[in-house]
Amino acid sequence: MDTRSIGMFDSGVGGLTVLKEVIEECAGEKVIYLGDTKSFPYGNKTKESIIQLCKNAIDFLIKKDVKAIIIACGTATSQALEEMQKCYNIPIIGIIDSTVEYIENKGYKNIGVMATRGTIRSNGWKNKIDKKIKNANVINKECPLLAPMAEEGWTENEIAKLVVAEYLKGLKNIQCLILGCTHYPLFKEVIEEQIGDSVDVINTGEILAKSLNKILKEKNITNNKQTTKEYEIYLTDMETNFINVASKLLKDDSIGDRIKLAEY
Repeated sequence: MDTRSIGMFDSGVGGLTVLKEVIEECAGEKVIYLGDTKSFPYGNKTKESIIQLCKNAIDFLIKKDVKAIIIACGTATSQALEEMQKCYNIPIIGIIDSTVEYIENKGYKNIGVMATRGTIRSNGWKNKIDKKIKNANVINKECPLLAPMAEEGWTENEIAKLVVAEYLKGLKNIQCLILGCTHYPLFKEVIEEQIGDSVDVINTGEILAKSLNKILKEKNITNNKQTTKEYEIYLTDMETNFINVASKLLKDDSIGDRIKLAEY
């Protein structure tokens, strides 16, 4: 048994979609979440900048004595995961590998990917899919407006519906649609309503949580003592709409009491 926490980070509220799934799937685990709101958004930054931001976040979480780290960000996963795994002697996982394994097991060949500009341009999803799935047809779609809209809480209004409709143009004849940024599951209902029941709209957080649970068991570092859901949240900048979006997503009206300023 290992009572240390799971560490997790993202540029803002997006990673909370992963946190939500982790605290449901891994109910015995404590989680420390870092929202790098001061550096939001990651999607338009260079690879070098993202690598440095990831190092800053991971160093902060390691000082909190975490036992594993989740990069709860599509952009950071696609551009920095492998580098981070080389730099640190701690389990570090991102949102891509487990999702591609899920798609492979489902037998999907026609695959849509919605992600940030940085993620799409890095070809992070396409390269992993092509490596694992023979004759896959991948349609990439840059969706730079969705993450900022999610940070504002604009995920269900008419503006959200119009923007999603525009981004879904061209995503035809696909079997599944990867929400390749962790902010995008906040738009899942709107996307499903517009794309139809025939397409599997994939929330990467759900799949990642199951993968994390498996890894913890394999490494024998699960926490069987904890029985209640417990998490802490740190932000690098408090002047955001984070609390409003987070309280709605996690159904926690007292979430403001959990939030502290991360200084590093």
